[in-house]
Amino acid sequence: MPPDDGAPGTSSCENRFVADRMLGTLTRYLRFMGYDTTSANGLLNGNADEDSLLLALAHDEHRILLTRDHELARRGRDLAVLVKEGDVLEQVQQLVDLGPVERRLPLSRCSLCNTVLREAEEDEIRSAAYAPRDRGGYTFFWCERCRKLYWNGSHGKNLLQRIDAGLRF
Repeated sequence: MPPDDGAPGTSSCENRFVADRMLGTLTRYLRFMGYDTTSANGLLNGNADEDSLLLALAHDEHRILLTRDHELARRGRDLAVLVKEGDVLEQVQQLVDLGPVERRLPLSRCSLCNTVLREAEEDEIRSAAYAPRDRGGYTFFWCERCRKLYWNGSHGKNLLQRIDAGLRF
């Protein structure tokens, strides 16, 4: 069972993922949705053993391997999900239908590096030139690794609307 990483909306029994290079947008969506998602894009590009590395990572870290590669999915057997759709919302829907993902948007992970976000401090909010001037009603989160500020403003609301509109329930 994977360890509890302390991210809001996550628990030790929640699914964790590793995605192949063809699923970069899905990786970002899953991170926005609070899922611990590692990407092959973080591995050295051009490694001939990348598929074997992804399979080992899925096995060793108790992750579900997400791939568009039929052969890799076959090799991964029960550890892998063949992502059949090209559109990211259809990919999310496939994962919702299969059961490892729930529709949500807790803003608990950095979409770039997968680090668990923490509540931002006032000086971090002030230092972000892109932060809204009117901060009323927002909760701000900070990625220690990327030094990026997040909040659930219009971008987050639009993303949640896209997820809602694109998913069948």
